[in-house]
Amino acid sequence: MADPYRGDEICGNRKIKVFLYIWESLRPKEWTKNLVIFAGVLFSQNLFNLPYLFKVFLAFITFCLLSGSVYIFNDLRDVEEDKNHPFKSNRPLASDRLQTSHALLALVIFLPLALGFSYYLNSTFFLITLGYLLLQVAYSFILKYIVILDVFTISCGFLLRVIAGAVVINVEISSWFLLCTTLISLFLGLSKRRHELVMLEEEAQNHRKVLGKYSPYLLDQMISAVTASTILAYALYTMSEETIAKFGTKNLIFTIPYILYGIFRYLYLIHQKGSGGNPGHILLNDKPLFIDILLWVITVVIILYG
Repeated sequence: MADPYRGDEICGNRKIKVFLYIWESLRPKEWTKNLVIFAGVLFSQNLFNLPYLFKVFLAFITFCLLSGSVYIFNDLRDVEEDKNHPFKSNRPLASDRLQTSHALLALVIFLPLALGFSYYLNSTFFLITLGYLLLQVAYSFILKYIVILDVFTISCGFLLRVIAGAVVINVEISSWFLLCTTLISLFLGLSKRRHELVMLEEEAQNHRKVLGKYSPYLLDQMISAVTASTILAYALYTMSEETIAKFGTKNLIFTIPYILYGIFRYLYLIHQKGSGGNPGHILLNDKPLFIDILLWVITVVIILYG
């Protein structure tokens, strides 16, 4: 006799798989980029102010939903190109594991939810998230095809995250720190372009047209300039009169070695290990870099709060 629940069981398994594929399309591993939202509460010395911390956590969740929606939108738009990419072809949409209708439904649910939640938290925060969304749409249709400006757009996305984390709790963040954020995000963006160019070789331009306007030598020159600028800007930030007056200590200078090691480790991974295409993946999988960043955070907390 046939099992009367067999059909329901198959249907249930299918729904679970669809949910898992949607979750994968949101790219939760990329959400490590959104952790910079906590910079505002950390450097405003409100890390242990629980109402502030909770509000920033909600802002983090909002940006995770928002950035995840952008990833689904890009996957829908570039699905045919992704099918011919050595790595992107494994994504749920490109591999035909996730139907277009299900991806569209997820986008229709998550995007309004993220925007509505951002408006609930703070009207200024809402404007920042809306600006971030418009920037990503402009990047998908126009900016990613314009050499150099494509990398600046990636950097601007990081900068908006840091600003969003500050405005959601109405605190100021140092212009020095914003400069450091801009430079380190440029470093990551240029490293990503270099990784794509080297990995895809002759096929690079076919997968991303703007890569045809770059060369490894040009990108190495840009990375060198940004690397030096990042280290110098952070060192000046720790020693500036504004910083010392704000925190009442000169000890932030002792966090410079962590920044040096982190940048040098990343350069090592780019040139010796062929990494650099996915900062979030590197952070989660490279233990020395993860430990370095963790120690930097712990040291900053001790200096600013101890």
